[in-house]
Amino acid sequence: MTEKEKQQAGELYNGSDPELTAERAAAKKLCIEYNNTTYNDHQKKERLLDRLIALRGENTIIEPNFFCDYGYNIVLGDNFYANHNCVILDCAEVVFGDNVFIGPNCGFYTAGHPLDAETRNSGLEYAKPIKIGSNVWIGGNVCVMPGVTIGDNAVIGGGSVVVDDIPEGVVAVGNPCKVVKKTEEK
Repeated sequence: MTEKEKQQAGELYNGSDPELTAERAAAKKLCIEYNNTTYNDHQKKERLLDRLIALRGENTIIEPNFFCDYGYNIVLGDNFYANHNCVILDCAEVVFGDNVFIGPNCGFYTAGHPLDAETRNSGLEYAKPIKIGSNVWIGGNVCVMPGVTIGDNAVIGGGSVVVDDIPEGVVAVGNPCKVVKKTEEK
């Protein structure tokens, strides 16, 4: 089994593997080009996102600076908006539903490292997928950690660190992020 196959299967893998290193380098190059594209050159931005992101719906807006590890593990629904300084470490799949709005300085981290120092120092790591439902608003400076699912119609308050799943239709805040109330129906 290759290191990439181990990564995609959720097993411990060597992140320094030459194939994975080359794929990260290619994605970083596209991110840099995207971030350096003139703000109103929408056609070039669309072409770069098509080359970088695995699948995306209609009306995708990602403000610079944007960084990801691979791109091919990212799925964006319709009407996706990410404010400045979004980081998606997509060693595993990261799926966003429709109508997702992300504040500035947010990170989505599928990558994790063993707690055991000897294993961690050997260069092994793991990745767990992240799933964000539809109609989700994520405030600024939020970190979403490996393996988390956030349900539809949820709101995550600014500065939160999401380490556990968040159900649909709630407002959740804090470090660690906890449900504080249901979202209000209009």
